[in-house]
Amino acid sequence: MAQTYDHPGEQAAADPIRLLDIRDAPLSVDEVFAAVGDTSAGGTALFVGTVRDHDGGTDVARLGYSAHPTAEAELRRIAEKLTADFPVRALAAVHRVGELAVGDLAVVVAVSCPHRAEAFEACRRLIDELKDQVPIWKHQSFADGSEEWVGA
Repeated sequence: MAQTYDHPGEQAAADPIRLLDIRDAPLSVDEVFAAVGDTSAGGTALFVGTVRDHDGGTDVARLGYSAHPTAEAELRRIAEKLTADFPVRALAAVHRVGELAVGDLAVVVAVSCPHRAEAFEACRRLIDELKDQVPIWKHQSFADGSEEWVGA
């Protein structure tokens, strides 16, 4: 795909998509941050999504994530589109599946770009499109014994 940039003369890294994964293991902010390190990047934006203790006024006891077998391919499609739309030097995204407790990391995404505004915008679009388009479903179990599926 052809790269498009707001700043003429900027070149993309050989392979800016450094880390994409959906895993049934704890996530590491350090791993994702290290994956997007690039000396030509002046800005790195990182987003960390954690399991909160409430949703819609109800206490959350725990939750589980499950993913469709096409989830990683869809995540790659989104990452490739972002690297075409922004001057991405490096991009990484990992999402957890399986059973998670309150406070656990559920998703970590990061993008490095030549400038901070591009990094912020690309990172926000990455997490928004991941949440909107990647087939990952959340099963919440509440303290009152009720349950709900989100994204199914």
